[in-house]
Amino acid sequence: MICFFDRQTSQTCNRFCILGMPLYLHPQLTIMKSCLGFIVLILLTLSVGAQKMTIAQMKTELEKSPNSPLYAKDILKKRIKIDTITVTRIGAYSNLADSLAYSGKVKKVYGPYKIGGQQFLVQILAKAPNTFNRISQIFIDTSVFRYRFADSLGKSILTRINNGSSTFEQLAQTYSMGGESKTKGDLGWVAQGILMPQIEHEVAKRKKGEIFTAWTKNGLHIIKKTEDSKQDTGFALMLRIFL
Repeated sequence: MICFFDRQTSQTCNRFCILGMPLYLHPQLTIMKSCLGFIVLILLTLSVGAQKMTIAQMKTELEKSPNSPLYAKDILKKRIKIDTITVTRIGAYSNLADSLAYSGKVKKVYGPYKIGGQQFLVQILAKAPNTFNRISQIFIDTSVFRYRFADSLGKSILTRINNGSSTFEQLAQTYSMGGESKTKGDLGWVAQGILMPQIEHEVAKRKKGEIFTAWTKNGLHIIKKTEDSKQDTGFALMLRIFL
């Protein structure tokens, strides 16, 4: 049995009688119940309003929200995904995510974009730095040339660079067997952790202008460190909101 009685007047009020045992509700609990009801009502109102938002309005509200993933999920009722994006090379981006990770502003919402039939917005939640090295390369592929020939050709290239008869850039155009022959050997700013370990280790020790060789399973790499290392945006936490 559940009933309500006034403690003194026996009139209906905030008192429960459960199986004959009186149980009084604290006045603060009554206030809390009212507040919770009010909060639920506000959330329902926001949720209904969110269904009528334009994409431009959604972007504005996401940028203003202190917790945009929660806002997108609970208020906009949208499916979300959060990814960590690594910037591998500055200025040579392999896809949209790489480009936005580097050039996008924190809190800014971009899009909509459509990939694979899915339309979505993108927001940059945070960024972190990484070390970048500006290098150039002349690559001799040992799947084409034997080791002995590659080694001899590499030594000849270094001799011509050191005696000034040819520049690194000229020889990269002539001999490099990678795509960098089109850029005179320039690989741009490459993120730390992306290069093969043999090359990464040497690059870290070198100064601007130094040239060195490194052997990998792919062949001979003649590397020039064209700029001193620098810190720049290397990672981004990216939120996707699917429309």
